[in-house]
Amino acid sequence: MAKLDSTRRADLPDSAFAYVDSKGKRRLPINDAAHVRNALARFEQVSFEDEAARERARKKLLTAAKKYGIVPVGFITGQFQSERERGVKQAKTPVALPSGFVTMMMTDIEGSTALVHRLGDGYGELIDSIRSILRESAVRGGGIVVETRADEFFAVFTEPGAALDAAIAIQRDLRARSWDGGLTVRVRIGIHSGEPTVTDANYIGMDVHAAARICAAAHGGQIVVSSATRQAAMRTTQTVIRYRSLGAHRLRGIPDPMTLFQVGAKGLAAKFPPPRKS
Repeated sequence: MAKLDSTRRADLPDSAFAYVDSKGKRRLPINDAAHVRNALARFEQVSFEDEAARERARKKLLTAAKKYGIVPVGFITGQFQSERERGVKQAKTPVALPSGFVTMMMTDIEGSTALVHRLGDGYGELIDSIRSILRESAVRGGGIVVETRADEFFAVFTEPGAALDAAIAIQRDLRARSWDGGLTVRVRIGIHSGEPTVTDANYIGMDVHAAARICAAAHGGQIVVSSATRQAAMRTTQTVIRYRSLGAHRLRGIPDPMTLFQVGAKGLAAKFPPPRKS
């Protein structure tokens, strides 16, 4: 990328920069493809005057990326992570997480990278809609949202049956939705029950890793649970549930094989390939 000298920089109009502050200082040049790529990489290093200025610069940068045929996958994903970090910093009252035996529900959007490529900046609107479905279903079922990061979602429940009811509600809602452009949007859900260690704002421990690996083993539209969750949730769900054994599987980072079950209920897809290998 050719570096802009002071003379050439001065000759460029304000429109050739993603951000011009109130004092007229111009940052993040977007006058060609190389500078757009550089601006995408440096965006989070810029100190904006306020959130409105940041949002204007972000939109201007994404418009320039589209103009030059650049698909900013890493930039968009990074924006979701930055939003989460700012949300944590701005939170005044941290949510008290339950300790002891809890049920963890983790979700992930299937084919998220392909969706980013197809939608570009429009992916933000899509993921906001999906997050609303996830959050509303979890909270309605008595769950607590622990973490939302990029295309992943983590909620915890004190009642295992409530976690299963929430997962079923999510899959039913997503199946009933019609997405713009004929998009196919599917979410994989993994659920595990155990006694993770509580930190200030999250959980750690092998049970958390198990929940994440179970989620990774599921397919879009599928709910996969551990034997611990199946046993704990017996006769505690509001929904009539069928369990289909998927057999014992070795999951990456988990020392012992885990027996997995597919959750079946009215309104859910029933046929899936064998569990995914992580």
